[in-house]
Amino acid sequence: MGVTPHSIKAWIQAFRPFSYTASFIPVALGAALAIYWHESARWFLFPLILIASVLIQAGTNLASEYFDYKKGVDRSETYGSSRVLVENLLNPVRVLIVGLACFALAACIGLVFIFFFGWPIFLLGMIGLLGGFFYTATPMAYKYLGLGDLFVFILMGPLMVIGSFYVLTGTYNHHVLLISLPVGCLVAAILSANNLRDITHDTAAGIKTSATVLGFRLARYEYTTLITGAYAAVLVMVALKILPLWSLLTLLTVPPSLRIIKTALRTECNQPQIIAMLDIQTAQVHMPFGLLLIASVILGGLF
Repeated sequence: MGVTPHSIKAWIQAFRPFSYTASFIPVALGAALAIYWHESARWFLFPLILIASVLIQAGTNLASEYFDYKKGVDRSETYGSSRVLVENLLNPVRVLIVGLACFALAACIGLVFIFFFGWPIFLLGMIGLLGGFFYTATPMAYKYLGLGDLFVFILMGPLMVIGSFYVLTGTYNHHVLLISLPVGCLVAAILSANNLRDITHDTAAGIKTSATVLGFRLARYEYTTLITGAYAAVLVMVALKILPLWSLLTLLTVPPSLRIIKTALRTECNQPQIIAMLDIQTAQVHMPFGLLLIASVILGGLF
């Protein structure tokens, strides 16, 4: 297959660039915290941190595309994935190879970080790479064991924020972990929404997600808890002066959050079409919430 406008469009669809805010937000938050605490930072490394994070997410997207398709999780009647494989727009093996290439490029960038900071960054990087690949790849495939939400919370919340902060400053502050929790909650809520929508299809495919393990009713409460937990964490940290008062700006995103929570709680298991876009709507909360949190931290460091 040659390179054509049609194939380029299909590859863009497969890479799902709209989802990369999930990588940008935690990396930028780690950088903002360096400003907040007036840490001396190697700012020239920030673009490399961002590129490596996006490459890992891209690799995860493509590997997940391949393994979900091969295991029959993604089918013509399901809502998940970019649909490039179920609609025969791209070759499955090529999708996997490009995904592996993304992981390899991220690993090459990681060598730069290891040069500056040694084995701690190697450890963080390996957790990120292996966590991304084995999200759906055998023998682990932890997404299918009901562990996807937990691992996504860790990998795209605390791990990325701590990693970004550490690569920039060479230091660790336990408050970085606490401040990463709201971001982790919301990125996990994106996956939770996906699992909630796909619970019937995932059950039919014989795989376990948090939603299939909990059941539809409790899965709705898990989703609600993740979103409300993000706001509760901010309020607690502002009260404890871990975050600046500026961080109350994140409350501007409460109205859309309430709307999607209401939709989720009112939906029944046999109505997946009503929440077909719930994961995207949740991502649309994650991004402004994250941007406002980042801006508030920077403002707190400057004033």
